[in-house]
Amino acid sequence: MGLAAQATSQTEKANESATTLVTLGLLTDVHYADKPSRGSRYYRESISKVREAAELFKQEQPAALVCMGDVIDAAPDLDVEAQHLKTITEVMDESGIPRHHVLGNHCVTNLTKEEFFKHGNTTTGLGHYSFDLGGVHLIILDACFNKEMESYGRGNFSWADTNIPPEQQDWLAEDLEKANKKSVVFVHQRLDLEPKKTYAVKQSLEIRSILEKSENVLAVFQGHSHKNELKKISGIPYCTLAALVDGSGIENSSYALLDVMSNGQLVLKGYRKQKDRTLEKA
Repeated sequence: MGLAAQATSQTEKANESATTLVTLGLLTDVHYADKPSRGSRYYRESISKVREAAELFKQEQPAALVCMGDVIDAAPDLDVEAQHLKTITEVMDESGIPRHHVLGNHCVTNLTKEEFFKHGNTTTGLGHYSFDLGGVHLIILDACFNKEMESYGRGNFSWADTNIPPEQQDWLAEDLEKANKKSVVFVHQRLDLEPKKTYAVKQSLEIRSILEKSENVLAVFQGHSHKNELKKISGIPYCTLAALVDGSGIENSSYALLDVMSNGQLVLKGYRKQKDRTLEKA
């Protein structure tokens, strides 16, 4: 057996012996609203799409559900928007799985963050935070700040002006240092794009530098641009998930299960439009 074949065989054996540390349910860009479709977005159909995802999560029992932003779309007034949020999160809760929310720009178009946490009955009342499951450190980031570093809410922003303030950057660096374990990051807007790009977090270079310095970040998961995309930058995979809202019919839904493995590999099993991925830190 040649050296290359030996190396391949050893890798296969290592993968076979890896165990699942934690499984998560993922979905993004639900954009639920009781209003007519527009373009590719079928807002009302998000209820049936989320219900199908919830049924799968109930069956498979992931440790948590991470909803990666834009769970609702804009409504004509605050009361209607709050009701939309209550309606769609109650459907998610049919899974019986604890919910964690990444804030997206549509989550807080009119609602304030505090109102979103209240009406969405979220796991925490925080935009950015971290927690551990199965020995894996999970980080939720909040890029819903305008260029003045004010929190989104009441329409005080442009969706393409997305920022992570210095204080949150400092928190992230300290949190990763304290955790000192395998970490996975979730954010709505994209960190794998250069700052001038439309869908990018304007501090993407600074955030990526923090993630790279920690040497513990296995991958970053994102939404916002509604695309199935995968990039690797300085050894870290950045996986963008497809939007649940786009396209009519249940066949055009998108959601996933994510297994974080003991060997540092991440296995994303996609459903409907979401692609399967196997991600490894270089």
